[in-house]
Amino acid sequence: QVQLVESGGGLVQAGGSLKLSCAASGRTFSGYSMGWFRQAPGKEREFVSAINWRDGSTFYRESVKGRFTISRDNAKNIVYLQMNSLKPEDTAVYYCAAQPRGPLIFSTSYDYWGQGTQVTVSS
Repeated sequence: QVQLVESGGGLVQAGGSLKLSCAASGRTFSGYSMGWFRQAPGKEREFVSAINWRDGSTFYRESVKGRFTISRDNAKNIVYLQMNSLKPEDTAVYYCAAQPRGPLIFSTSYDYWGQGTQVTVSS
């Protein structure tokens, strides 16, 4: 069992930055790939970014490439999502998730989910 707790969300103006954190507890964190997803009101949950536990490779949805950076600290059991140049369309509840294997961009691959943190970007 892995427990995930997100933090760092908030209200920011367009062009601003936020850094989300996801603290993991429970089973060995280093054996899990980590992903960030988001869900805006009235929309389906969508993939944002992921980091592979085996080689540290990272993946991003096209609309956030160059603006968001995912990283992890295995010693602290934390995964981060640095979000720069935020846009109003980035407004959503952001969730972190963990999984030991499977395609990283599909939410169905993930076994564990946090409760989410709200990110609101004003224009």
